Amino acid sequence: MPGGSGVEYLGLAQVHGPLVFVTGVRDVGFQELAEVVTPAGETRLGRVLSVSEDLAVVEVFAGTVGLSTARSKVRFLGGPFEYGAAAEEVLGRIFDGMGRPLDDGPPPMAASRRDINGLPINPVARAYPQDFIQTGVSAIDGMNALVRGQKLPIFSGSGLPHAQLTAQIVRQATLLEGQEKFAIVLAAMGIKHEEAQFFQRELEQSGSLKNVAMFLNLADDPSIERLITPRIALTVAEQLAFDENLHILVVLTDMTNYCEALREVATSKGDVPSRKGYPGYLYSDLASIYERAGKITGADGSITQIPILTMPDDDITHPIPDLTGYITEGQIVLDRGLFQKGIYPPINVLPSLSRLMSDGIGTGHTREDHQNLSSQLYALYAKAKRVERLASIIGEEDLAAHDRLFLKFSNELEARFIRQAPNENRTVMQTLDLGWELATIFPERDLTRVTPQELKKYGVKKGPMENGTAAPVHQ
Repeated sequence: MPGGSGVEYLGLAQVHGPLVFVTGVRDVGFQELAEVVTPAGETRLGRVLSVSEDLAVVEVFAGTVGLSTARSKVRFLGGPFEYGAAAEEVLGRIFDGMGRPLDDGPPPMAASRRDINGLPINPVARAYPQDFIQTGVSAIDGMNALVRGQKLPIFSGSGLPHAQLTAQIVRQATLLEGQEKFAIVLAAMGIKHEEAQFFQRELEQSGSLKNVAMFLNLADDPSIERLITPRIALTVAEQLAFDENLHILVVLTDMTNYCEALREVATSKGDVPSRKGYPGYLYSDLASIYERAGKITGADGSITQIPILTMPDDDITHPIPDLTGYITEGQIVLDRGLFQKGIYPPINVLPSLSRLMSDGIGTGHTREDHQNLSSQLYALYAKAKRVERLASIIGEEDLAAHDRLFLKFSNELEARFIRQAPNENRTVMQTLDLGWELATIFPERDLTRVTPQELKKYGVKKGPMENGTAAPVHQ
């Protein structure tokens, strides 16, 4: 904790929502940590949001209930919020949104502490991400691969199983090399108690908790703490990655709750609202979180991010997913239509995208046929969806036999490739083999995205469609 100047200000000019306004201040800086003392003697942490000539606006993390404009006190601590912890202090443990232990263990200690706001990474120092991370989920590994150092968000909707998918990724994510040190930092913002217990139970039962540091801001915790939670989690991730050379996967859920808290503070502060009432600086604020992922030249560790957000009204053009898509390198989109069909995980691969996928797959990473097979599955599935729309107009019985093959492929891809059990961990090789099995229900003339050599080596030749038999073309 930074040391303060010792100056204490008695009385508040105004209390508005989660903010307090202090006049007559001197030598106070932006993002400086403050202590607000209630008339009952309770000390609450806060952070300076803005400063003018003699006025400071402080956001109080624990809320402003019980504060008195006449009898409350404010102490400015002379520095930003700092946090730090070594791997043995945080891995396998659970903390609240402010980094305080929830597991009855001691507070984490560290030789050095970092500013939770982070430091800009010199773009020249960034190493290009190109190492594949296996999540065990075919729709991700096969068609929207995650690469070490990437930021790949999941766009979900209310009621969709993004928490279940998050837990599955946290349990199963691994590097193909296997021997490198890998850990996960999970930051949850505004989640329900049942969801928090679900994460804890899933990780404990699978034995994964020992490699996970959890930071939980629950729905009934002060919403202002949600602005701090992802920054504390990323500060820990940076320390583990760049001081202790671990490869860290950071999962942030739910970024929509974070943005709602940001809008609440901006409204209380009197900022001019932009789209949907969010502040105009929403883009830069999200970028200050997302851009802390990456690899640095000369450092052995890395940070990969999977932010998860629920799209209000399933609207992908809403400001939160819209701006997130601009900053990050793609998106995984959960689809309500697939969910209503009983498919888990309901990942719609057509609007989903991983912009760095081509650099992390193929020869030397996964398998040489990965890129072409993924492209082929996309092309066939896109055509199948067009045929489905045609069938809804003219009826399936009036389709040509070749078009009905596309309907069969769409059903098979959704039922066998996209769908898998919540505890099913497929290797990328199993995913690719399954993809070939589905693609080769088509005659060779339809498989225009793969090479004849790949088709001969990996393809599966189908027997008569009536009996469903299949035999490998080449072993």
